Amino acid sequence: MKASRYIAGMVAVAAAAMVSMFPGSARAQSITFSSGIQVQNLSSTAASIDIAFYPLRNGTASVSVPATVPANGSITFAQLPSQVAAGFDGSAVISSDQRIAAVVNIVSPDINTFASTGLGGETYIGVTSGSPIVRLPLLFKGLAGFTTFFNVQNVGTTATNISVAYQNGATDTFANLAPGASVRFDQAANTGLPAGFVGAATVTSSSSDIAAVVSQVGATTILIYNGFSTSGSQAPVFPLINTNNSGFVTGVALQNAGTAATTVTVAYTPSLNSQGVAQGAACTETLTIQPGASANFAIDAFAKTVAGETCVNGTLFVGSGRVTANTGSQPLAAVVNQLNSGTNKAGAYSSFDPSTATDTVVYPLIQDRVSGFFTGVAVYNAGTVDTTVECTFTNSAVKQTTTAPLKPGESFSVVQNNVIANSYTGSGTCKATAAGAKIVGTANQVRVTGTKDTFFVYEGITN
Repeated sequence: MKASRYIAGMVAVAAAAMVSMFPGSARAQSITFSSGIQVQNLSSTAASIDIAFYPLRNGTASVSVPATVPANGSITFAQLPSQVAAGFDGSAVISSDQRIAAVVNIVSPDINTFASTGLGGETYIGVTSGSPIVRLPLLFKGLAGFTTFFNVQNVGTTATNISVAYQNGATDTFANLAPGASVRFDQAANTGLPAGFVGAATVTSSSSDIAAVVSQVGATTILIYNGFSTSGSQAPVFPLINTNNSGFVTGVALQNAGTAATTVTVAYTPSLNSQGVAQGAACTETLTIQPGASANFAIDAFAKTVAGETCVNGTLFVGSGRVTANTGSQPLAAVVNQLNSGTNKAGAYSSFDPSTATDTVVYPLIQDRVSGFFTGVAVYNAGTVDTTVECTFTNSAVKQTTTAPLKPGESFSVVQNNVIANSYTGSGTCKATAAGAKIVGTANQVRVTGTKDTFFVYEGITN
């Protein structure tokens, strides 16, 4: 029974091979990446899984790797299995006889070189389904040192043609993409995109469901996010807004996935620290977004005075955001970027549709002091009732719980550093206890030392 599909946005396992991750760009021949996969079993029965690896643009799996995931447990492939050929670059599909969730870490092989600068890595979640249309809220071509590329995977059963429509009218196409296979679109190679381009795109499939993942690559940081394989939400939420905080800033690229212009208001709500003190002041920001285009929230609102916002400039804010007004009732999708340019740390996550929230969020990768890495999770009350939240972890008796009920629109954040056990790697589950409660969440995986981009962000998975 197929239980999870995920897109291997850029996979390279050769220890020394130079893989062309950025065709058409100046850095094309100088970057090597490897991938790690974490699979969480959401069932009380051991799961038999099979991971099929498809080379780029190829609908025939080069290898299929079986494994067993313990009941309510997880397994970690720190690198791709040895059966996968060195230099592999492509996509993968996980099949399972039980319900599972998965995340993929993409890392440069020199990530543990503490003294040097350069790309470190990022993470993204596996997806269980696709759609004929995928929205990409944020793409770049040579803007402030950032350029993007994205992979599109055919997650259906028939070959399909792929077309890409960019915000400025430029296009990309690929014909006859086989089931399971993926194709890469590099914005640096698209002559229809001008230098300095920033904007959104819509990817359309002619005859099969697809999914996509976007990589944002700068000189010293990389951020990855999942494309939106749904029509979006009229009121998306953002569990973590982290800005003016030890060098971190946050930007929210919000795309109008509809057919008419709409004026959108985002409300920012501070979270409480461990002493019960609000980490910033509540405020709002309002911008108009044209159909198919995106607008940038948060990045300027907390830094300078601009029209349509009420936020305090230059002061710490740690909390959440949500769309509270959408005059045209248009579907919206957003990617949230967190960046600390001073320490070369960056990560991205996709917004959530509160109507799809449940009372449980799972995190396939949780760590405590693993080669200096640890995780932190943020849980957002996306429902209408107050609730406590309890987070538990595989193979551990440790629990992390809210000290007071979480009100609708509030977020709860906890870190696992020095909490579970030294060198702990496992998975986590956060559950809202109140009847009818709904939550969503994100996870940060970070090593604060060194100058590599050792900051990984992914979305919690509803269960």
